[in-house]
Amino acid sequence: MLTPKRYSHYDIKKMTTSFKEKLGQGGFGDVYKGKLPDGRLVAVKVLSKLNGNGEEFINEVASIGRTSHVNIVALLGYCFERSKRALIYEFMPNGSLDKFIYDRHLMQGATHLLWQNLYHIAIGIARGLEYLHFGCNTRILHLDIKPHNILLDEDFNPKISDFGLSRLCTRKESIVSMLEARGTIGFIAPEVFCRNFGGVSHKSDVYSYGMMILEMVGGRKNVDVRVNRISEIYFPDWVYKHLEKDRDLGLNGIMTAEEDEKARKMVLVSLWCIQTDPSQRPSIGKVLEMLEGSISAIEVPPKPLLFSPPRSSTESTTIL
Repeated sequence: MLTPKRYSHYDIKKMTTSFKEKLGQGGFGDVYKGKLPDGRLVAVKVLSKLNGNGEEFINEVASIGRTSHVNIVALLGYCFERSKRALIYEFMPNGSLDKFIYDRHLMQGATHLLWQNLYHIAIGIARGLEYLHFGCNTRILHLDIKPHNILLDEDFNPKISDFGLSRLCTRKESIVSMLEARGTIGFIAPEVFCRNFGGVSHKSDVYSYGMMILEMVGGRKNVDVRVNRISEIYFPDWVYKHLEKDRDLGLNGIMTAEEDEKARKMVLVSLWCIQTDPSQRPSIGKVLEMLEGSISAIEVPPKPLLFSPPRSSTESTTIL
């Protein structure tokens, strides 16, 4: 594991050619394309919004700086110069997952994300989470798993990024204390914003993972006001009803029996992941076992208690 290198703000300006090429925008700042002195391309996140003493910056350096895994984006360096703060990551040529999954049948280049690609991405993200939850000396809870925070390399291998909301806890610790909700509406586990559902733990990431995989499968936001029928607005509810009645899911792009099996497997696993009670959700290791095993071994999960949110919840918003 390589220790991230510290750079000055002058270095950051130089490697980004004075912030010439903007790659994207996140909750805490803008991301620019850059190049290290050795020629490696990088993505430089310049933090503009700092909570208190810059908690999200400290979280990111402390958590991702401890990691080394093929499905976790590598932090190569950082800048900490008074109020000037930046994070330098390996460059991911295909950007974030979100631009490939929504309305993918309308997009140019959609052929890149065949069902085998989606299945491969789902497994890669699960492996990355398993490493964070059980493979590090200090357990890392990401707490903001969503398509925007999954980056894709040149071969569409997924890497988990953006650890600004993460929490570190000991391997033995199963529940973490939190004074405020954190995450993105539509992906936040119920216990994160209401303690009556249980404590925040690695199962909270499992919930977010399940919601994300459902969006990958549906090729749409889980809550979609563009559809004509009210019964189809909330995709997890719609897909559960179709599974209950053993109907064809009618998912876009499925051509073979093997693709149909992969899609159904992803749906079943996702519905287990979004169970309202954290104790009913599988660990991420069990998720991998189900995804890589036989579909006949996966039971249809019970219907979660919290379904069909009000229409006012349709916008994804980050809660700090």
